Amino acid sequence: MKYQTKRKALILLADGTIFYGKAVGDKEGTAFGEVCFNTGMTGYQEIFTDPSYFGQLMVTTNAHIGNYGTQEDEIESDSVKIAGLICKNFSYDYSRPAADQSLKEFLDKNNLFAISDVDTRALVSYIRDHGAMNAVISTDVNDIEALKLKLKAVPSMEGLELASSVSTKEPYFVGNVDAKFKIAALDIGIKKNILRNLAKRNAYIKVFPYDASYAEMKAFSPDGYFISNGPGDPEPLQQAIQTASDIIANDETLFGICLGHQVIALANGVSTYKMHNGHRGINHPVMNLVTGKGEITSQNHGFAINREETEANENLEITHVHLNDKTVAGIKMKHKNVFSVQYHPEASPGPHDAEYLFDHFFEMIQKKVY
Repeated sequence: MKYQTKRKALILLADGTIFYGKAVGDKEGTAFGEVCFNTGMTGYQEIFTDPSYFGQLMVTTNAHIGNYGTQEDEIESDSVKIAGLICKNFSYDYSRPAADQSLKEFLDKNNLFAISDVDTRALVSYIRDHGAMNAVISTDVNDIEALKLKLKAVPSMEGLELASSVSTKEPYFVGNVDAKFKIAALDIGIKKNILRNLAKRNAYIKVFPYDASYAEMKAFSPDGYFISNGPGDPEPLQQAIQTASDIIANDETLFGICLGHQVIALANGVSTYKMHNGHRGINHPVMNLVTGKGEITSQNHGFAINREETEANENLEITHVHLNDKTVAGIKMKHKNVFSVQYHPEASPGPHDAEYLFDHFFEMIQKKVY
């Protein structure tokens, strides 16, 4: 379906800068969030449903979005998690035979407001120079002062706890109940493909809410523990940090990804900080310092752990480094079966260079348990 007349729309950044575009479809709308960009050429459906993006206005740098439609199996959670979409060219038609519906139908079903016809190169360049910040996208182009007042009331991502907004409310199970391994996973924004990667390695997983204690997880009698990715600032997640500390203190096998990586660092006394504009894309280069091999990785995070504090911590070793800016991309504890990475080995979307980390997790479990 094509729309001949498009409503005017704008992007108003927290510093007062304005970019203009047109509303996708024919509806009016307004959405607030932290503006960020993803450089992936494919995988928009997985990105839009990734809980790690909760509360963010997503700018896609690829020139065309929607051209291959959407497919029911290509989601990472039960709904769209981004706050709004900003793109250059929005394709109302799609050409992939395997698609279930158009991206427009998918976004309408999830009640997501999107704008297109934006000079995304100029917008991304501005964000790169001035950093991620709150913004509003809206068709209410004639009352900018009112939008500015509403935007001022939107809380900063720094200090914002969002895991409770995306975590499961009740525990649930994934995989074969007769599987060889049992994994207790702390859901602070978990992606479905992480659970698929655990399950296909002969694991039965019990997924726990973000505020579950070590005692609650231990009652499942798991062979290993996992802390997921997720949105927001890690430092307010005091219960998750305590749970990680208890898991570590009891010599359990533990693996963390992204927000889970930051939680494990905080449990070891290493602080985190908000990055200038974060890492979001599917071609981020990482060096594995243990093997000396490079990896192309999928990344999605706006916070990182302090490198100087990590290097000074006698219990930690840096295992992976981001080659673009030398930020810490992976750590392990020297005398514990604990490790974590600041990227997505399950990819989805992205390369599979780092999928070996799941194998490493189960190798650690097997050496300790069997």
